[in-house]
Amino acid sequence: MNGDLRIERVRWWHLSAIARMETAIFGPEAWSEGVLWSELAAGHDYRAVLDGADGDRIAGYAGTAFGDAEAWINNIAVDAAHRRRGIAAMLMDDLLARARAGGAKSVFLEVAVDNAPAQRLYDRYGFYGIGVRKNYYQHTGTDAAVMRMDL
Repeated sequence: MNGDLRIERVRWWHLSAIARMETAIFGPEAWSEGVLWSELAAGHDYRAVLDGADGDRIAGYAGTAFGDAEAWINNIAVDAAHRRRGIAAMLMDDLLARARAGGAKSVFLEVAVDNAPAQRLYDRYGFYGIGVRKNYYQHTGTDAAVMRMDL
């Protein structure tokens, strides 16, 4: 892996730290700890990158919902102090490998139309736009680009 960085499955004891990270990154659109609990209870797959050099602090996380032949990236985020270290790529590589292993033929996601860094990441992985959801982010009224990647 990347130095002291490792990927682990998200557990309930990680959720408060992830909820704080959500608030710092996504502001009014952040998912609460309760929503994150619901995601785990629904069987969605969440992975976190832990930084062993930083006391096992969560450096980033991603959530994925798997269906029969598709996967949906629910969220992906990297803590501001840990950016530019390849953490988003680690998470993407991991979730795409798990999607392939699970038989997914395509991966979908929504991303804010004004989130250029995330869109560049998805472009590098071969995602392409398939539509726009108007006012998808309710608190800000921001549109979401719907993207797809064929595996």
